[in-house]
Amino acid sequence: MIKFFLMVNKQGQTRLAKYYEHVEINKRTVLETEVIKSCLSRSNEQCSFIEFKDFKLICRRYAALLIVVGVNDTENEMAIYEFIHNFVEVLDEYFSRVSELDVSFFKAVSQVFLSTWQSTGVVLIR
Repeated sequence: MIKFFLMVNKQGQTRLAKYYEHVEINKRTVLETEVIKSCLSRSNEQCSFIEFKDFKLICRRYAALLIVVGVNDTENEMAIYEFIHNFVEVLDEYFSRVSELDVSFFKAVSQVFLSTWQSTGVVLIR
C-alpha cells in the first residue's frame, strides 16, 4: 500500500504531495525533509529502492523533477516504479513535455491524474 507520493524539484522543494495515511503537519515537514535528503543525495548509478524507517522509498528522476513514493513492505517495488513512469508519461502527453512549472501551476490536473490511478493508497490501474 502506498503511504505517500511526493514530487520534488532539484532544490528539495515539494511541488506535489499526497498522503494516504494521516500524518500531522509538523511530522510531514520532518518526514519530507529526511526523505528528500536521502533521495537527492543518491547518484544515478545507485538503486532507486531505499529502506527507510518502517517503509520503502521508490525514487525516480525526470529532468528537474524527483518523484518519491513511500510504500509498505508488502508492495511490489517494480510495479510502483512502473506506475511512476506511466504517471510521468501521462503528464508529459498532457502538458507536451511536462516541467516543474506545469506541476506547480496546475496542481489540480496532476492531482486528478494521480487520484484516477490510485485510491486510498492502492494502485487501481497497472
